[in-house]
Amino acid sequence: MDGRTGRSRNPYELTQESPVYVISVAAQLSGLHPQTLRQYDRLGLVSPDRTPGRGRRYSARDIELLRNVQQLSQDEGINLAGIKRIIELENQVAALQQRVVELSTAVEGAAAAMQQREAQVHASYRRDLVPYQDVQQASALVVWRPKRPE
Repeated sequence: MDGRTGRSRNPYELTQESPVYVISVAAQLSGLHPQTLRQYDRLGLVSPDRTPGRGRRYSARDIELLRNVQQLSQDEGINLAGIKRIIELENQVAALQQRVVELSTAVEGAAAAMQQREAQVHASYRRDLVPYQDVQQASALVVWRPKRPE
């Protein structure tokens, strides 16, 4: 199972989430100093996977996130606490969007099942019955009086 997405995957398949870069390579790719990457990890801004020996392994998605953190910090002037909150909110939005997709799929499945069941009910109707049509008689008045005992 992929810890970040919850899906099973081939362990040899490289994806955006595959932890393949050591800290020195991740630092070069992101344009940051390795100590900066360690600081971001301590602050929880970018949390790379760990090897059994506790070494950091960064994925392509982590490198992209590091670049975004650098851009928000240097170009936009946002402090690290603000960047952390932005990342948390972006993750929350992504999770909610995924949940909307799941719920939409469930609703579509329920609607299809309901239509199928409705078709089964309609197919079970007896065809020798005639539907009743209410006839409106606007001027007719019917009075019923019980017979009096004699």
